[in-house]
Amino acid sequence: MSETESPRHQAGSRLLQEFSPHGYAEWKEAAEALLKGAPFEKRLRTPTWEGFTLEPIYNASDVKDLPHLQSAFPGLGNRARGNNPDGYRTTSWAISQELIAGTPQALNQIALEALTTGQNELNLWFDAATRGGIDADDPSARGVGMCGVSLNALSDAEAILDGVHLEAISSYLRTGAFPLAVAVLYLAAARTKGIPINQVHGCIEADPAGYLVSEGSLPRSWQSAFDEMAALTRFAQDNAPGLQTVAVQGHPYHDGGASSAEELGAVLATGVEYLRALTERGITPEAAAPHFRLSVSIGSQSFLEIAKLRALRLLWSRVLEAFGVAPEKRRVHVHARTGLWNKTRLDPYVNMLRTTTEAFSAVVGGVDSLHVGPFDEVIREPNTFSRRIARNTHHILAEECDLTKVADPAGGSWAVERLTHELAEQAWKQFQQIEELGGIKAALESGAVQKRIAKTLADRRMAIAQRREVIVGTNNYPNSIETPLEPAPVDVAGRRDQLAKAVQAHRGARNEASVTQALKAFGSAEQTSADRVLTGIEAAAAGATLADLAGARPSVNELPRATAIPFSRAAAEYEKLVDDIKALGTEGRIRQVNLGPSRRYRLRADWTSAFFRVGGFNVLSDDDYESIDAAVEALQADPTPVAVITSDDETYAAEATQLASRLKAAQPSLRLFLAGAPGEKESEWRAAGIEDFVNVRVNNYAFNSALAKSLAE
Repeated sequence: MSETESPRHQAGSRLLQEFSPHGYAEWKEAAEALLKGAPFEKRLRTPTWEGFTLEPIYNASDVKDLPHLQSAFPGLGNRARGNNPDGYRTTSWAISQELIAGTPQALNQIALEALTTGQNELNLWFDAATRGGIDADDPSARGVGMCGVSLNALSDAEAILDGVHLEAISSYLRTGAFPLAVAVLYLAAARTKGIPINQVHGCIEADPAGYLVSEGSLPRSWQSAFDEMAALTRFAQDNAPGLQTVAVQGHPYHDGGASSAEELGAVLATGVEYLRALTERGITPEAAAPHFRLSVSIGSQSFLEIAKLRALRLLWSRVLEAFGVAPEKRRVHVHARTGLWNKTRLDPYVNMLRTTTEAFSAVVGGVDSLHVGPFDEVIREPNTFSRRIARNTHHILAEECDLTKVADPAGGSWAVERLTHELAEQAWKQFQQIEELGGIKAALESGAVQKRIAKTLADRRMAIAQRREVIVGTNNYPNSIETPLEPAPVDVAGRRDQLAKAVQAHRGARNEASVTQALKAFGSAEQTSADRVLTGIEAAAAGATLADLAGARPSVNELPRATAIPFSRAAAEYEKLVDDIKALGTEGRIRQVNLGPSRRYRLRADWTSAFFRVGGFNVLSDDDYESIDAAVEALQADPTPVAVITSDDETYAAEATQLASRLKAAQPSLRLFLAGAPGEKESEWRAAGIEDFVNVRVNNYAFNSALAKSLAE
C-alpha cells in the first residue's frame, strides 16, 4: 500500500478538509480586533533605521519572484545562501577571537591558551603606535602597549609566535596604516620557525580607507597605500595563495551608529575602490578577488543581521560580476565580530546574552570567521574567564546547537528572504550615492558619509533617550543593586618604558651596515611587485624595526585627511549620567510617594521607579501610603531632595492637589513630580507645587540629566 493510500494519510486529508484555509486579510482582521482600536500600522509594523519596514508576518507572496532566489542553493550563483554547498558540515567557521595584550610575551601566553582550547585563527590587534608605523620609543608614539600588542622588531614577532603552529592555523593581522611593515616582520618570523611561505594563510589586512575613517588621517598617500596593497596581493598570488591581503572593515561605521544599510554601502564602495586600484596596478579583478576579506559587525536584531550577511555576499557577487569575474570565482571570505555599539558597562553580564544571539545570527547568516566579544571588552582587557566564555559560545553553537549539521538553516524563510532583498536594495542605494560622490575616497574626504551617519546616530540617540529603543540594563530594566566591574589596573608608563627599552636594546645589538643595505634594497624594489615583500622580509631579518620599514619609502604626495567617525556606544550617555548621579550621594535619592492600595497602580509605580533608576537615582519605592498624613510623615522622618507622586487616575483627581500642597508645606525645597499625564488638571497641580510630570511621552534621558544638573548646582 502506498503512503497516499494508507488509512492514516486518508484520515489526515479528511481532517485538513474540515478546516478552511485562512488568508492574510482574515489574520489582519483578527489582529486588529486584539489591538482594541490601536492603529495596526503603528503597533504592528516596525520602521527600521535601514529605510524599510518590518512586517508582523510574512507569507509566500512576499518572496515571489525575488531576484536573489533564482540561485536557489547554497554555494551557487550569487552566494546569498552561503559560500559552501554543504554549509559547515565539512568546514566550520573559523574561531577568530581578537587577542588583546600589551607586550609580545603576554600576548603569546593568551594565544597559546586560546589555541589549545579551540581557537583556530590567530586574530591579532596591534596598538596605535604599531598601526601608525611608529616604534615604541618614539616620543610621538601614542597608546603604546594599550588596546593591542606593540610590534617593533623581528624578536617581537618571534615572541608572539613562540610555540604557535602557523601551518595548522590561519592568522588575521589587524595591521593599520603600514600593512607591509607588519607583514614582513610576521613572515620573517614564520621563516625563522621553518614554516614554508606557501603554508601561511589567513589575512594580512590592508585597509587604508578603514584607517582613515577611524583616525581622521592617513600617514601616507593613497598612491603609496595602494602600491603596497598591490605588492602584498601580488606576493600572495605568487607565494601564498591562501593569504588574503585586502580587508574591508565595516566596523568603524557600525560603531559610529550607522544603520546596516549604511555599513554595507560603505563596505561595497571601499571594496570597489580597492578593486579599481589593484586593476590600475596590473592585477585583474579575477586575480584579486580571492585575496579579499569583508568584515562587518553583528547587532542584536537577529533576522536583520542574518539578512545582512546574505545581502553582503549577494551584493559583492554583483560587484564582481560587474568587474567581469567568472561566477565560480565570486566567493568572498566574510568575517564578522559581535558589535560594540550595543555593549554596556552597566549590567555587563547582559553582554553575554547579546553576544550569544549575535553569534547565532552570524553563524546562521553564513560567516567564514567570527569573533565573539568577551562580555567585559568595553570595560577592561578581557581576562581568562571572559575570554573562555566567549570562545565557548562558538563551541556551544557548533557542538550543542548542531548549526554545523544544516546548510543555510534560514534559507527559504519568508521573513529572512524578504529582509535580504530589502536590505540589499537599501545598501545598494547607499553604495550608489557614494559612487556618485566620486567613490569612497572622495566621499570620506568631503565628509558626506560621516554627515549621513552622524544623522543616523543622532536619531538613534533620540530613540534611546525616549526609550523607544531599549538597552536592557541601561535605559530600561536597570539593576539597582549592581556591583560594577572594576577595570583591570594597567601600569601604562611602566609598560611603555618596558617596550621602549626593548626596541632600544634591539637597535643596540644589530649590525647597522647590514640593516642599511637591506633597507636600501627594500626601498628600491619596484613598488607594486612581490619583490618588495621579499626584500622586506630580508630587511626584517637583518634587524630593521617597524618604523624603519614603514619609512623606507616616504610618501611624497599630500596625506589624506577626513573627519573621523568617532567610536560610539548606545549606552555611553546613560553610563555617564549614572556616574554623575551616583556622585551626588544622598542628593541622588528620590522618594516615590505611592498613595493608596498598590494593586490600583502597580504597573505605573514600577514604570516610574525604573524611569529614575536608569539615570542612577536611588529610588525609595518600597512603601505604599494609606493616607496623605502617612506620606507626609514619611517625608518628614527621612527627607529626600526629590519626590514623585504615584497612584491611579481616580486618586489623583481626588487627592493629588492636597497631597502636593502638604508635601511642599512640610519641605518647601522639595522637587516634586507626578507620574502620569496631567490633562486638564495641569494648572491646578502646578499651583499646588508639582513641578513636572513623568510619562511615556517624556524624554527620559533629558529629564534625568536636567534633574541631575539642577541637584548638583
